[in-house]
Amino acid sequence: MQGGRSTLPCRIDGPGGQPSGCLNETVSYFLDFGRLIVILNSRVRETQKSSRPEEAPGVSAGLRGAKEEAMPLYELRKFVVPEFIFGVGARWRLGYYARTMMARRVFIVSDPGVIAAGWTQQVRDALAEVGIASTVFSDVSPNSKDDEVMAGAAMYAAERCDVIVAVGGGSVIDCAKAIAIVHANNCHVRAFEGVDRVEKPGPPLICIPTTAGASADISQFCIVLNSAERYKMAIISKTVIPDVALVDPETTVTMDSYLTACTGIDALTHAIEAFASTASSPIADVHALAAIRLIWANLGQAVREPHLMPARENMALGSLQAGIAFSNASLGAVHALAHSLGGFLDLPHGECNALLLEHVVRFNAPTAPERYRQIGEAMELDLRGASSQILTEQVSQALSTFRNRVGIVGGLAARGVSAAVIPDLAAHAVKDACIVTNPKYANLDDVKAIYGEAL
Repeated sequence: MQGGRSTLPCRIDGPGGQPSGCLNETVSYFLDFGRLIVILNSRVRETQKSSRPEEAPGVSAGLRGAKEEAMPLYELRKFVVPEFIFGVGARWRLGYYARTMMARRVFIVSDPGVIAAGWTQQVRDALAEVGIASTVFSDVSPNSKDDEVMAGAAMYAAERCDVIVAVGGGSVIDCAKAIAIVHANNCHVRAFEGVDRVEKPGPPLICIPTTAGASADISQFCIVLNSAERYKMAIISKTVIPDVALVDPETTVTMDSYLTACTGIDALTHAIEAFASTASSPIADVHALAAIRLIWANLGQAVREPHLMPARENMALGSLQAGIAFSNASLGAVHALAHSLGGFLDLPHGECNALLLEHVVRFNAPTAPERYRQIGEAMELDLRGASSQILTEQVSQALSTFRNRVGIVGGLAARGVSAAVIPDLAAHAVKDACIVTNPKYANLDDVKAIYGEAL
């Protein structure tokens, strides 16, 4: 809701680990143009019942049954994606879009690695060809930080720019998104943490992703590291959806094998969590399952043969499909825990997801076995006749084997996490907006246990 803030009710532990008191109803969430809307289903049904006129005497039970059967099959959902072009060479459409936006001076957000790969210079050249000046901001860390965002916003204003182009991975694009809303709203980026807390949209934003994983180029999520408290803030708002995404698989060939693996598992996690989310929808489901199939079939080859374009194209398409799904269905506990973990250790986001995914699946799957059965089948597993327990084990084990096969080995302990820091990690994770749509309610003790299993 632009011009105001939406409020999500607190989740309070009750008997059996379920929300207590007034939140004991079944709750479903969906993304409504950047706002997580809370629908208390039991209350909605009661309102529908109380609003129906009294039936005339003699109305048959059969007629009442027909009325009940006419209730909608699907819950109300909104679906938002930016304009995007997908395919090899998409980046060369930049000049056209910049001119359409009447850009005079473009603010390019990038990072040293992308500059070294040559993609940033290609962007500058494409703009120069259509007579548009540009300036580059490249002080962006692998996990974009709040002070970097503020420095970028100051430079944007000082250079009197009017359009932003982000060329890079998820951190670069998130930094660009945050720079845009800081400039428009004239406040610190930390003020936007949470759901629907951005009043004014930023200047026009064009994104050219150079990884196949984050999908920041099409989503209404923006993740920025809170440097003081060492955790990643989730900013969720329609206002951070880019105006245009130019998704060109060719820009991903300069990723090394490990970055390819990490970003690929990030995309896989997006798809799995979107499909299992309590805010899932038939439209998001189509994209989520398609993404799982593409990533499962192509990530290994992209890691082994980085310059093989068919694998890169399929990974870019899988990442795009996963992004469309999670931007409209939200995420779950993997991302909530990964945001806290990545902020604390300054680890790559995809690596954090990879280390946590199998453990969260083991936690979630018994609560939503049919959802995870479909996920497993998209991962080419034969789950016919499998019990919930066997299904859970097979899917989680397949994910563990998969991430080891693409080179993400070991656990959290090997990366410096000890049992002593788990309480601090868990305290941030349970407050993350992504945990709201996890298929199984996770309290503080649950989150601590998942971190412990991942050590």
